[in-house]
Parts: sequence; structure tokens; C-alpha cells
Amino acid sequence: MRELIKRTITGLILVLLTIFLASKGGKVLSYFIFLISIIGLREFYNAVNNKNYKPIRFIGYIACIGFLLNSLGYESISLNFIISFVIITLIITFVLNEKINLTDISITFFSIFYIPFLFQHIIYLDGSNYIWFVFITAWGTDTFAYLVGNLFGKTKLCPDLSPNKTVEGSIGGILGSVLITILFAKYFEIDPLWKLIVLSSLAAIIAQFGDLTASKIKRIMDIKDYGFILPGHGGILDRFDSILFTAPFVYYFVNLFLL
Repeated sequence: MRELIKRTITGLILVLLTIFLASKGGKVLSYFIFLISIIGLREFYNAVNNKNYKPIRFIGYIACIGFLLNSLGYESISLNFIISFVIITLIITFVLNEKINLTDISITFFSIFYIPFLFQHIIYLDGSNYIWFVFITAWGTDTFAYLVGNLFGKTKLCPDLSPNKTVEGSIGGILGSVLITILFAKYFEIDPLWKLIVLSSLAAIIAQFGDLTASKIKRIMDIKDYGFILPGHGGILDRFDSILFTAPFVYYFVNLFLL
């Protein structure tokens, strides 16, 4: 019960803080995404160090700065520029440093596009009500999956990756995501509702893949949590793992089918 209370309080504070910063938008949102990207990268690098991999941290952090400058409107720092910088710098580092191997290079490249790049899609939705569907579908799915799984869960979903997740919880997460989406869409009069229901259903599935991806990485690295910055939850990546996947999905769905 004590752990549940700690988890609930931390989760509520994080949700309220995220709502406040996302509603401010603009530079505030850009700096927020930059901060969680830096923290997320650090947690990821510490995790892979557990298996003696040596990612090139400074390239990852510089890439985060590049994404920040891009979101702040510096047009010369384009996505193509950031990708080119990362690739060329990684190759030069690989050539000049004999201690760096291809695995370290690959992990560094993966980390940049797994964390800060995917987070950037939240910023792409800045100024639109659609930005809230990133959080509604991700955290709504997480919350309802957790509650339904604890109450009714019997059938294991992916026992090798996450032994506590159940099929019943997964279905509950999808239904919870749809329910919150309907209430949000009705209140703010966002149409068409059927497309939003499709969005929330698919995003809920995508969110769970984000969660399972993080679980697989943690299992490979022999760690329980990515960090301890969020009491009851772990690290930033433990709480934002599903958002990493829902952010780009919501952005592209909205642009393809709702705008």
C-alpha cells in the first residue's frame, strides 16, 4: 500500500507538471523536452554500461542540443544537419579511437533516435489540442492496464519480458485509452469521433510496445529500473517509455488522417 501511495503521488505530480509545461508550449515545451531527453539519454547510457558497452556520450548530448536549437527555430540546424553530424562524428570517432567498436557506435546511434528524436514529435504538435492525445493514450493505457491487470489479470502477456503484464491488463489499457479519448473529445468538441477512437485504440497498442521495448532493454542489461529520479516509478525512461512511441504515432496519424 505504501508503494502504491508513493507511485500515485509521484505520478500525479508528473502528470500535472507535464500538463502545465505542455500547455505553455513554445520555448518552455522545447526546454522541457530537452531536459527529459538529456536525462533519458543518461539513464540509457548508464544502463548499457552495466554490460560494459561504451556509447559515445558526448555525441548523444550534442545531438540533444541540436534538436533543441531546431525546435527553437534555428533553421540552419535542420534534421538533415543533425543526422549528418551524428553519422560523420561517429565515423570519425570510430576511426581515431581504437577503443571504440562498431557495437558502441551502433548503440550511440540507436540511443539518439530512440530517445531525443522520438521525443521531438511532441514539439511538432505544439499549439494543437492533438498534443494531449500523446499523453492521454500513453498514460491512460499505462494506468488502466495497471489497474485492470491487478484486479483481473490472469493470463501472462509477455512473461519473458515483463512477468507482471497480463492480456486482461492489456485489453483494459486499450479500453481505458478509448474511454479517456472519448471524454476529452466530447468536452473539447473535437471531431470526427470515430477517427479519434481508431487513433486511441492503435496508440494504446503502440504504447504497450513502447513499454515492452523498454522492458526488453532492461532485461538484456540486467536492471530493474532505468533510474530513481521518480519515486515509485524509477527513471524518466520508465515513465516516458510508452510516450516515446505514441508521440510519433499520434503526430503522423493526425497529419495523415485528421488535418
